[in-house]
Amino acid sequence: MIFGDRFAPDSAGEGAPEISFAEVSVGVLDDTPTGDVYRPILTDVNVTLDEPMIAIIGANGSGKSTLLQLFNGLVTANSGRVLIDGLDPVEQAKQVRSRVGFVFTDPAAQLVMPTPLEDIELSLRKRVPRAQRGAAALAVLEELGIADLADRSVYELSGGQRQLVALAAVLAVDPQILVLDEPTTLLDLRNKEKLRKLLADLVVSRGVRVIFSTHDLDFAGLADRALVVDSGRVVHDSAPAEATRMYRELIMSDSS
Repeated sequence: MIFGDRFAPDSAGEGAPEISFAEVSVGVLDDTPTGDVYRPILTDVNVTLDEPMIAIIGANGSGKSTLLQLFNGLVTANSGRVLIDGLDPVEQAKQVRSRVGFVFTDPAAQLVMPTPLEDIELSLRKRVPRAQRGAAALAVLEELGIADLADRSVYELSGGQRQLVALAAVLAVDPQILVLDEPTTLLDLRNKEKLRKLLADLVVSRGVRVIFSTHDLDFAGLADRALVVDSGRVVHDSAPAEATRMYRELIMSDSS
């Protein structure tokens, strides 16, 4: 690990903070001709997440991205309780966000500097002295096998390369929980397999807990546990093989 020895190499996510949801619901008010109407996005979520790697499976619009955004307070629950290592993501946002790293589906939402190296140096500004940031940033890029991109313009990178750089920028701050929203969307087969191996390695080498949303059922098989989200509810919770079978049945029943 680059920034310390918080976890032993064989800890496999066991030292990462526990995540718990108790009766969590999220919704918005839609303005209609007859007045405001409450539209639920998530309803009565009750789960405790403590496995090394967890997949959230669901179709577009199912609520899985909203579920992930609750982890670090990007979305606020209308009711219920979310706790990360016993901390409330809204009331104790700073402490939670120091523990939770979030990688968005679109890396353009995260990459703000001209080059990957500069972007990671920016992430390190509160953790590493200025004179050491370049070497520390390069070390993260090397860990992900993309050091050759260090001085390239981010505008010249492919979508998949940008996604890996965004991941590197998040890993630079050494999160205990790594959350990825649809991480394979912009990746070709080669980079998808690279990400698969990388996430598995991170669980072991850094002891980080990895949680990702996906509708890529093959990629979901990487996880230790999978939740199926449909119409804002967690409708299934099991090992990935059973969860993907359940999801296929759900999709088939919806299309018939």
